[in-house]
Amino acid sequence: MADDPELARDSARAQGLTHRINMLDPNDHEQRRQLLSELLGAFGEDSEIRPPLRCDYGYQTFFGARSFANFGLVCLDVARISVGDDVQIGPNVQLLTATHPLEPGPRRDKWEAAEPIVIGDNVWLGGGVIVCPGVTIGPDTVVGAGSVVVKDLPAGVVAVGSPARVVRELPASPLS
Repeated sequence: MADDPELARDSARAQGLTHRINMLDPNDHEQRRQLLSELLGAFGEDSEIRPPLRCDYGYQTFFGARSFANFGLVCLDVARISVGDDVQIGPNVQLLTATHPLEPGPRRDKWEAAEPIVIGDNVWLGGGVIVCPGVTIGPDTVVGAGSVVVKDLPAGVVAVGSPARVVRELPASPLS
């Protein structure tokens, strides 16, 4: 349930760490990296997340190597969020794992569930993209700015819109 005392404590921990991250001098990269490593389940080598950052728990978010998130990343990490290596995340992207019952009674009773999100290697999420619960985005895929991803996307495509739909396939990279 959303009001579980242990989860409330974990959330308070995350809020304290994100507050510290968000209030740091923007040029204090070493301290930010140290706090992000403490907050997140994993924070890969040579990765960067520009504040402000918001998350529910932090330890449910795993960020690969050489990945970058621009200003305003929101990770509702009630379930695991896995961000691969070499991922580019535009400003104001939301990764939302939390779900709530459609029926009014259980929703009023604060029942909550979650479904994991997986972002493959070398994905680019444009500014303002929203990734919904349970979505997997395949490697080398590009999601256009402002898109809402409600279902899985395959590897090596461009997807745009709300809901996001594949508009073209990308040529295979010689490095793949």
